[in-house]
Amino acid sequence: MSHVWIPAFAGMAKHTFIFSMTTILTVRRDDKVAIGGDGQVTLGSSVMKADANKIRKLLDGQVITGFAGSTADAFALLERFEMKLKDYPSNIPRAATELAKEWRTDRVLRRLEAMMIVVAASTTLLLSGTGDVIAPSDGILAIGSGGNYAMSAAKALIAHSSLSATEVVRESLRIASEIDIYTNTNVVIEELTSPLTNLHKM
Repeated sequence: MSHVWIPAFAGMAKHTFIFSMTTILTVRRDDKVAIGGDGQVTLGSSVMKADANKIRKLLDGQVITGFAGSTADAFALLERFEMKLKDYPSNIPRAATELAKEWRTDRVLRRLEAMMIVVAASTTLLLSGTGDVIAPSDGILAIGSGGNYAMSAAKALIAHSSLSATEVVRESLRIASEIDIYTNTNVVIEELTSPLTNLHKM
């Protein structure tokens, strides 16, 4: 995993680069699930980077995650989740639950300030530092400062348009970027195909 953009600001180690001031959104529609995030990285009130990638593929591309929180905490959480996936490669919910248990009880992990969305072919989950593992009933989840704006837009687009999952994510993130000052339009989106028999009804 590359952290290529962090060393450029190594002299600012006492500060925290914030990903919670961001927007991550996932949407399921038909036989697709898409997850996307904007590229803005904020230090205090300043934009330090506009094209960071907050979306990561794991388990040879079978699992995709999007994360919000301080950068060090988000990467630490991501690495722990990757280890759990290796322990439970065929059971994504179990891997997420085991991580949530550790996150809540481990003295070091419970200090991490981050949230993560996990998607796989037939799984959409939200992981939080309070030990929550939440599966949405409609296949739509969002985190970050612009999350509520993006999720509201996505629900409206799903109900009133025929856009694909990827198109809904892209348009919803664009709408969020017009409202949330910590979200920009440099968007990264990844998509997986879902078994139709396992899809949420939408």
